[in-house]
Amino acid sequence: MTTLTGKTALVTGASRGIGRAIATRLAREGARVAVHYGGNHAAAKDTVAAIEASGGRAFAVQAELGAPGDAEALWAAFDAHAAGLDILVNNAGILGGQSEIDGVTREGLERLFAVNTTAPFLITQQALPRLRDGGRIITVGTMLTRGAAMPRAIDYAMSKAALDVMTVALAKQLGQRGITVNLVAPGVIDTDMHQGRLVGEALAWLSSQTPLGRLGTPQDVADTVAFLASDDSRYVTGHRLDVSGGTTM
Repeated sequence: MTTLTGKTALVTGASRGIGRAIATRLAREGARVAVHYGGNHAAAKDTVAAIEASGGRAFAVQAELGAPGDAEALWAAFDAHAAGLDILVNNAGILGGQSEIDGVTREGLERLFAVNTTAPFLITQQALPRLRDGGRIITVGTMLTRGAAMPRAIDYAMSKAALDVMTVALAKQLGQRGITVNLVAPGVIDTDMHQGRLVGEALAWLSSQTPLGRLGTPQDVADTVAFLASDDSRYVTGHRLDVSGGTTM
């Protein structure tokens, strides 16, 4: 399929995991994809090479999110390669220390919000002059913001909950331009972000929490994002789409 032929997409945090799967899927649909990365140049280069080897088009853009000037640096790198944007995917994020409230430090909390909340807000803000009418804004949130709150992820869930609000507000603001704004809320996805945690009894228990009996994969999320990026989702906006395999039921 080439449903996104002629479109330009930017995927943040696209050098590995969910972001890489999203970038690869959008490229397979025909989009030219900007592969954003923070510091792992080799991983970003590998993602671009894999896309090109499959007949797609991609280029890498570097910016360390959570630092002053991060959005400006990202868009300066993007503008050197492209003259406009059709699809923005806010995917980049960090988990934080994963402790209950008494273990959360001010430094850790501020770092979490800088990367997970402030960066996508400013990136989206600065995307709007570049985003063509009829475009797409898709943000990767989490199932933990509704119905699945966990004490050991309170800071992470709080940082992501702000993106739920941003999605609805922007959907109302940008509808007159034909731009849809949606959020996907994954459950536990088997990526290297969870390396060392999803083993043995923990893996079995987490798998048992979904009616489907398995953890999610990056491709599960990428395929959902591809739908929201396509014309098939043209009348879907302001929506939070749960991609947790039913974990939050």
